Amino acid sequence: MEKRKLSFWEIWNMSFGFLGIQFGFALQNANTSRIFETLGAKIDEIPILWIAAPVSGLIIQPVIGYFSDRTWTRLGRRRPYFLIGAILSSLALFVMPNSPTLWIAAGTLWIMDASINVSMEPFRAFVGDNLPDHQRALGFVMQSFFIGTGAVVGSVLPYLFTNVFDVSNVAPKGIIPDAVKWSFYIGGIVFLLSVLWTVFKTTEYTPEELHAFEANNKKDDENISDSETESGVSTKKQSLLGLAFACIGGLISFLIFENNLAKELYILFVGLIFMGVLFMIASQLRTKKVQNGFTIIMTDLLNMPRTMQKLAWVQFFSWFALFSMWIYTTQAVTQHIFGTTDTTSKIYNDAADWVSVLFTVYNGVAAAVAFLLPVIAKKVGVRATHLLALCAGGVGLISIYFIGDKQLLILPMLGVGIAWASILSMPYAMLSGALPAAKMGYYMGVFNFFVVIPQIVAATILGFVIKQFFNNEPIYALIIGGISMIFAGLLTLRVNSKTKIEIHE
Repeated sequence: MEKRKLSFWEIWNMSFGFLGIQFGFALQNANTSRIFETLGAKIDEIPILWIAAPVSGLIIQPVIGYFSDRTWTRLGRRRPYFLIGAILSSLALFVMPNSPTLWIAAGTLWIMDASINVSMEPFRAFVGDNLPDHQRALGFVMQSFFIGTGAVVGSVLPYLFTNVFDVSNVAPKGIIPDAVKWSFYIGGIVFLLSVLWTVFKTTEYTPEELHAFEANNKKDDENISDSETESGVSTKKQSLLGLAFACIGGLISFLIFENNLAKELYILFVGLIFMGVLFMIASQLRTKKVQNGFTIIMTDLLNMPRTMQKLAWVQFFSWFALFSMWIYTTQAVTQHIFGTTDTTSKIYNDAADWVSVLFTVYNGVAAAVAFLLPVIAKKVGVRATHLLALCAGGVGLISIYFIGDKQLLILPMLGVGIAWASILSMPYAMLSGALPAAKMGYYMGVFNFFVVIPQIVAATILGFVIKQFFNNEPIYALIIGGISMIFAGLLTLRVNSKTKIEIHE
């Protein structure tokens, strides 16, 4: 029994929800630092306020993936999670620009990003569930197209409201401009409607059908066992690893305390202690022959396929670079190019609107080149395609330092857009064939660890580094990000991908 080949429009419908997800995500990325700074945040405080996004993803996505693997309702397996996440995200998008204080805005960001995560990762597993192997690359590319398209409109909305519809982009101190507010309102509506389109225009295979597909297509030795016996890693190894994590986290936390370093550094290393303790608890439960969702989740973290392990490093440095860009581009452009830090001034808000345009450019490029990537990959391979794309993005970020004219800032965004299109599709295409179908949602969620952990690292250390070593000049965060992205590209060469690209659709 094999999965049937889907038509172009069936793949279109199953990916359409990403239009709204990325619409909301783009509004968040392009405007959150602006909202925080408007509500009184200092430059070195902004990264830690962003910590909500990666932490919520770290916790929620593997849990949602685990349960979505085991869900079957009248709406199917993954679609209930799309819908719940869309409703909560839309509500948060209405609340965010009306936040009266900085900490309410930070709390709303946490809720909004957690809700986006509830919707997002089941969409990745949705492609793995419904498409045969040879169509998965097309499925992820289609998602990239909608991600780019949604992000284009979402990013440019504040600029359009100001320059086309004459909605004010300035406001009194501590108040979010109307152009930003209306952008978020539109985003909430689009998010919900696009996800509803996918929910009601698609179907899913039943668990029995998926099991039959799995039985008909045995995984090679690159993949882990599909059983939940948890025999892949010993309890002793799990316990020792947990102890090592806890000791390293405790030691570094002590050094932070002794040297009176930035308090946000605690987040990373206290988190390491917490992870170590969880590993040790799971090990003890397994020793007592206890098997439940917690032990499976904590043990399968150590049972990742080798392809996933190697891709993890690529993802880490790619997303560290992206998070550096999302956090600091507004501040880098307003200070380095426009020469202002006054959030109430027209020049600052014009510069912030221009950042929305720049983000629109890179997302537009991503949408435009999304369907070109499989063509290139068919010629030179998936790894080489991803390497070239990441190098283009890294050079683009670094080059912003050398540009003094706002119009020329569009050029670096071309490279960033190429990298973004590849980041959203090529790693997932390489990964999906290495995962057991019964755990597709869980491992797609775990793969998100290597999206959010670098974001936590960036949010934890970038403010400290920029303050201590670069005189609070945010442009250097973009240079660091560019170097990180190029390094990620080089690490792609370590991945042994057997992904086949077919473009006849």
